[in-house]
Parts: sequence; structure tokens; C-alpha cells
Amino acid sequence: MTSPWGSYYQPDTLELNLRRQTHPENPNLCLDHPQPSGHLLREDHEEEQTLRPNISPRLKSNILQKLLGLMSQTPLLSKGPITSDQDSYGAVPTQSQENLPMLNDESEDQDRNTATLDSYPSGSDTSYDSSGKARRRAPIVNGQVSKGAAEDGVIDVVEDATDEDADPPDNSRYPQVRASVSAKDDSTVSISTPRMWILSLLCVLLGSGSNLFFSLRYPGVFITPVIALVVVHPLGLAWDRLFKRDDDPIETFECGMLIKPSLHEDTAVPKSISNRLRRWLGQGRWNEKEHACVYISSNVSFGFAFATDVIVEQAKFYKQDLSILYQILLTVSTQILGYSFAGLTRRFLVRPPSMIWPATLMSTAMFTTMHKSENKIANGWTISRWRFFLLVFSAAFAWYFLPGLLFPALSYFSVVTWFAPQSVVLANLFGTSSGLGLFPVTFDWAQIAYIGSPLLTPWWAAANVVAGLVIIMWIVAPLMYYSNALHSAFLPILSSSVFDNTGKPYNVSRILTPDFLFDRDKFEAYSNVYLPITYALAYGVQFAGLTALVTHTACWYGKEIWQVSRQSMVSDKTKVGSLYDSIGHGSPIRPQRSSRKKADSTVEAGIDTSMQGEDVHTRLMRRYDDAPASWYLVTFVAMLAIGIFVVEYYPVYLPWYGLLLALSITAVLFIPVAIVMALTNQHSSLYLICQIICGTVFPGRPVANMVFTTYCYISSAQGVKFSSDLKLGHYMKIPPKLLFQVQMFATLVSSFTQIGVLNWMFANIPSLCQPDAINGFSCPLARVHFNGSILWGVVGPHRFFGAGALYQPLIWFFLVGAVAPILVYVVARKRPLNSIWRKINLPVLFGSLSWIPPATGLNFSVWAVVCFIFNSVIRRRKPEWWGKYTMTLSAGLDSGLAIGVVVIFFGIIFPGWMEGFSWWGTEIYKQGCDWQACPYKTVKAGETFD
Repeated sequence: MTSPWGSYYQPDTLELNLRRQTHPENPNLCLDHPQPSGHLLREDHEEEQTLRPNISPRLKSNILQKLLGLMSQTPLLSKGPITSDQDSYGAVPTQSQENLPMLNDESEDQDRNTATLDSYPSGSDTSYDSSGKARRRAPIVNGQVSKGAAEDGVIDVVEDATDEDADPPDNSRYPQVRASVSAKDDSTVSISTPRMWILSLLCVLLGSGSNLFFSLRYPGVFITPVIALVVVHPLGLAWDRLFKRDDDPIETFECGMLIKPSLHEDTAVPKSISNRLRRWLGQGRWNEKEHACVYISSNVSFGFAFATDVIVEQAKFYKQDLSILYQILLTVSTQILGYSFAGLTRRFLVRPPSMIWPATLMSTAMFTTMHKSENKIANGWTISRWRFFLLVFSAAFAWYFLPGLLFPALSYFSVVTWFAPQSVVLANLFGTSSGLGLFPVTFDWAQIAYIGSPLLTPWWAAANVVAGLVIIMWIVAPLMYYSNALHSAFLPILSSSVFDNTGKPYNVSRILTPDFLFDRDKFEAYSNVYLPITYALAYGVQFAGLTALVTHTACWYGKEIWQVSRQSMVSDKTKVGSLYDSIGHGSPIRPQRSSRKKADSTVEAGIDTSMQGEDVHTRLMRRYDDAPASWYLVTFVAMLAIGIFVVEYYPVYLPWYGLLLALSITAVLFIPVAIVMALTNQHSSLYLICQIICGTVFPGRPVANMVFTTYCYISSAQGVKFSSDLKLGHYMKIPPKLLFQVQMFATLVSSFTQIGVLNWMFANIPSLCQPDAINGFSCPLARVHFNGSILWGVVGPHRFFGAGALYQPLIWFFLVGAVAPILVYVVARKRPLNSIWRKINLPVLFGSLSWIPPATGLNFSVWAVVCFIFNSVIRRRKPEWWGKYTMTLSAGLDSGLAIGVVVIFFGIIFPGWMEGFSWWGTEIYKQGCDWQACPYKTVKAGETFD
């Protein structure tokens, strides 16, 4: 059938044979848009169909003459229909213009990386070149070009490009996406080059190894992927300066891969080995797509593998002797299982335009800032994005020396409590360390962005978070606390610790045998476990958030998910080859030629619940072969087999069906969790529910609880991260098959790197994970997780939530979370999109509060204020400024903070230069109940409160 986009170039048998001879290693590479001798392939947007003229018989004596015949006598627009078995994305890229003589040489000075593809010209003889200029083809009559035409049969006239070039009719409906993601693509730039792979390897080795090293230290430091994004750019530019030469031959890339020279092309091969090595290392040019791949490698590898914490707990706390093979298999299987969930749910989480993934927009804005030179005036501001980023980055880096080193009171700015430091009520309500944060002021971006950058979260989503904070933490929590509900008044109002019946932190070692087994007699003689009121309510809202995820997704997205699933199954049976499949109705939406107003097409992500339809980004991605679902299925089966071997062969005391249960929980909840993250940038963690389910099903098995939680929780968390990176690749137009290789490469390398670093630390750091460990290597995170394995794996959930237990009423939150979204849906479904009922998202309202603890009320309140200022006030009053600078501002603040943390820690604190440094600004916030976490009521010595 004919594609709704019009008709496109179709290679005939002669051309396919030529391609097979010139590229025997991959004759089908980017078959949708081949590059015969560097010629332009243009698409025709007219409805009528015309026949291709026959090739003159006099030019068929040899392959070269046949090719010349195609170039001189065949129009560059083929009017034949595209069929579904040609794997066409429906869009043909505009390629290099180097071989095309033009009447105007203006485009020779243009940047190749700003190629404009898939525009919508007003006539069938117009296309767009890499400079953004319109080109009109001269006619070819009887095999002869008109006066002034080039020998290859085309002549170009450069015209001014229209606004539709950068903002096509099918551009994203979401303003934050339009502001951050280019609606253009250049499929001729390099991606898979030695430069990209080597820089990726360097980032993965340094980032993953360093973060694992410092995860066992207190205080630690985390090297974020943003650092790699910023630092690797000058390295890429320096690489080009080092290895590129002006006289190097022209290179041709398709789908990011270097195309070997054709048989008829005369390319001199350098005789010198060093020169050949230089050319090999200098392939392509550093560009935004290579930059994106390096960043994605960092993003999937910088976080230390959660399995390493399990290994530390087993080796140091449970005194188990662990083989290297066990460590590798556990780490690799837990890290990679998430790929399967991400890959198999691409139709629901990556392809739909409504799944915007706000966190990726900062990265795309950064790539645009660093690699593009466009600079439009925005509400009177003329500064370019790049200069704006440099100014913000420099200011943020310099400023962090105050709250992060010299004046930490600016970070913990609990000024209200400084007037009465011993007042428990003031500390409870206005404190920043152990209080509810009713005074939302801080001068530290690390505090503001603790739960994520507020500039990346839509205001409607932040409003849901604020509603949950006000209702649960600012109204319910104080009422319960000051009425001593659940004995909470004898504990701090907010703390990440659990306590005994004297109000002291719970000493887990007092209920364990020397072999780290649960001792019931010791437990009964010591104390039950008590939770601060905010901690208990955080458990309750997590229960509600879990069931709300299911019912909210079923109500708002259930029908869409079912329709997309059915349509995908039909297309899987009928398609040939591997396609980047369309969403919903199976064919792209044809853009309307009529101009549209931005305001009319603007909607809020998350308010529009459709998973069907396409935008320009999905259409542009159709030119690339998709990564087959079989790759992800094979990955899942392989990692599942490894996981079963691990739990059955090694002493983790988790049966094979326990592993299947863990992965089943992830499978059921993965799409709801990822949808919430894709729309609101708020992650709903499965960590607690995985611990509780395992503690209920497999009681008295702390190691099994840790392993079960790792497979259940990390498969979801990693899968969400991989889905986010798939969306980033979607926005940046990275070929899916190459993206799969990049992610898999980075994950495998980081897993082996972290196991190597961990075992080196086991062998070379004295007293590792002990309170007196050298230089603070006391393993604080591993100890927290160890305590959790004791509480949920040994003490057991039934002692918290069972019949007659103190916290049994929290179980009712499951019912609240299941019913409340249904009530909201019934009221909101027939209301307009701008109705406030449409903006109520209970999974966000409940789930976001799972950050408390360790987050405090300040982290939420000041975050919400900043989000309101930028994503509501400035967005409405200065929309051009907001669209141009907001994401760049977030990137600059995050980058400056990340670099500042590393420089301060490694350059000043670690060498000990700040030892003994003290003044009012370093001590005032510590002198009171806010820092000391004072309880409202106290217990007399020798007494208990229960």
C-alpha cells in the first residue's frame, strides 16, 4: 500500500546488486535510504503517483555506466509505493551535498550537524539541505539537464528555509519536548567510531569503579553521569584535533556506521602503520550522537551495582565465603535483567509521544547547547544557550564552596530554630535536619534538587507531591505525633533510624546469635521495633502508592495498553524483517500542511493519556532498523537461567520459585512504575514491598531476603533507567541496534569493574566495614541494608503488621490506594483536559513521599517552590525564555554542583586541609534540637514507654 507520507526512493534490482558488490558485509544497511555515489535522495510530498522513466539501454554496458544511467536519467524521486515489507520508516534522509554543484555556494560554510530532514515543502521539486536552506531541482529532459545543470542530472537553487523546517506540523505536542529536542535528524553523522567506544570505556571504568569505592565510605561522594556529559565534550573535540587531518579522504556514514569505499572509488590506502592507525582512530567527527552514546554508557554504569551491597553484607556481616564466580553471576544477572523489561515494553514506554521522560530533556538540551550554534531571541534575551550554560555552571561551581565547605549553615538554613535552639516544637515544624521544613529556604542546590531537579518536573506533578506533603506530613503527622499515637512522641518526628522502647536507636546485634541468626529470647527480652511517625506514615503511603499504581494504570491506560498489545501482535505476525514499529494504528499520522498555533497544540504530559499516534521523533526513527524483541527475550532467558543457578547452587537459601516470584512482582508493576516516571519524573520504589513479601513468604531467611529484594527491586529500577535511556536514544535518533550494544557493553564492563574494585578493597583495606575502619570505610549503606534484612528477613513483617501488632492499621492503606484512583477516574474521565480532576495523580501523591526518610520536609517544600516559580509562573509569563533556557539552567546547576562536590572532596576534604576549621557558620545549625533530633517526650532512665 502507499504510505501516507507520500512516495519514496526505492532501489531497483540493478542498484541492489551494485550495493551487494560494494558492501558485501552488509548489503541491506539502511536500505530505506541508500547513498548511490553520494547523491541526494529526496522525498516527494505530492499525492499523485508517477512512473519511473526507463533507463537508457546505451548505458548498460557495465556497472559504472549503469550507475551513471540511474543518476542522469532517473529522477531522484521514485514515485512507486512503499510496501510494509521494506522496513521503511517513511522518511528519507537528506544526505551530504558535497558532490552536487550549486548555483549558490552559501551552503558550503554550513555546519553538517544541523542537517534538516523530513521537511514539508510547498512543491514536489523542493527539498532541504544540511544548512537548512530549501533546494529546488532543475528539470531533466530526455536524459539532458537544462542550462547550467550539473552532470549528474540535478541543479540546486538555495532558498530560505521556512519555520516548518525546525518545527514541522507533527512536532511534539508537549512544550518541554519542543524546547529541548530537535525535530531534525542527520543519519549521515558518525556514531560507532573508535572515539565513541574508547571514551565510553574510559567513563565506565573510572565512574563505576570510583562510585563503588566511595559507596563503602562515610562521608562518601558520588560521581554523577552529568560530570561525564560535561567533561567528555572537550575530550571529543581534542580527539578530533589530534587525529584528523585536512587532507584525509571523505568518509561516508550510514546509520552511524562507516561505509567502506565502493569498488569504483579511488581511495589511497596509507602505507604507514601509524598513519593507518591515526585514520582509524580519527573516523568521523565528534557530534551530538556520539556524545549521547558516551553519556548513556555513563548513565547505565555509574550507579554502583546493588548486588555489591549484598556481597558486602554476606562477606562482612554474615561471614560467608563467596567465590568470584558467584559475585560475577549475581551482579551481572541482577544488572541486566532490567534490559528485558525495558526492551519488551518499548511500545508502551518509549514510542508514545505522551511518554516524555522529563529527566532526559535536560540531557538533550545539553547536547543542543554544546553542538549547535543556533541562537534565537527569547523575551529580549540574546545570550546563547552555550554561554548561558557556561555562566550558570561557573557560578554554581563557585557558589557551592560556600554551602558545601565554608558556610554550611546556608545549606541547613533553619534560621527560625536558631532563635530558640532548644525548642522541640520549633525544631519539629521548621527544622531542616529532623523537622518538617515549614520554612522552605535554603541556598544549596544539593538540598533543592535532592529528590530530583525541580526544573524537570511538570508543575501539575509537583502539585500532587505538594498535596501529599501537606496532607500527610504537615497535617496528619503532627496531629498523630503530638497525640502520642503509636508511641511516636517518644521518638524524633522525622528520622531514618528505627528505635527501641527507650527511645534509643535499635541495636540489631542484641537480637542475634554469634552466627547472625535471630534469637527469639533475646528479642523478647530487649524490645519491639518502633518507627518515627513520618517513617510509619511513609510505609503507609508506600502501601497505598503500590495499589494506586495498579488501579490508576488500569483505569487511565488499561484500554490503550490492551489495544496497543493487540495491534502489535497482529503486526508481529504480518511484518517482514525488523521494524521500529508504529504506535497505535500502525501508520504515522500525516502532518497537516496548514500552520498551527503553538498554544492550540500544547498539552501537559500526563494529562493526555493516549498511547497511540506518533510525532516527528518516532517518524524520523523509522529509518533505522529496530532491535528485535528476540534480543531482549534471549537476554531474559539467559539471565533467568543464571539467576536460578545462583539461588540453587550457592547458600542464599532462596528456592528457584522464590526468584520467579520476585521477577513476577517486577513484571506486574514495571509498566505502572515506568509510566509514572515517564510522565512526572517521580520514581515509585518497590524496595519496601519486595522486602515485606519475601519476609512473609520466606520468614527467618535474611540472606534470601537480600537476594530476593535485589532481583525484585533492581530489575525494576534498572529497567526504568534503561527505558529512560531508550527514550534518550529515541530523542537523539540513535539506531536502536547500536544503542542496545552500547548499553550492554557499559553494563558488562561496569559489573566486572566493580567486582574487581570490591575484591581489591576486601584484600587491602584493614577493618573494612568496621566502626574503626581506616579513613571512614565503615560501609554505611551496606549496614543500613543489613539492618533491613534483619528487620524484615528475621524479625519478620508479622511482628510489624500482623494481628495485634502496633502498626497493623497501616495495612488499610492498601485498600485506600486501590479504591481512591477509581473514584478520581469516575469523576475526571468526562471532564476536559484542563480540569483539575484530570491532574490528580494518586500514585505520585502517595509514592513520592517514600523519599521521607532520608529526605526531610525541606527537600520537598523548597523543591516545590522552585518548580512553581519556573514551571508555572515563568512558563506562563515568559514562555520563550522558559523554552530556551530552563533545561540549560538545570544542566548548568547540576553540573556545577557535581564538579564542585568532587573538587571539594578530593582536593580539600580528603587531604585533610579543613581539619579544625570552625566558625559560627559551620556550627550554628548544629546547636539545637533540629540537628540532635530531640523527641517531644522523654523516657526516664531505666524506664520504657511501652
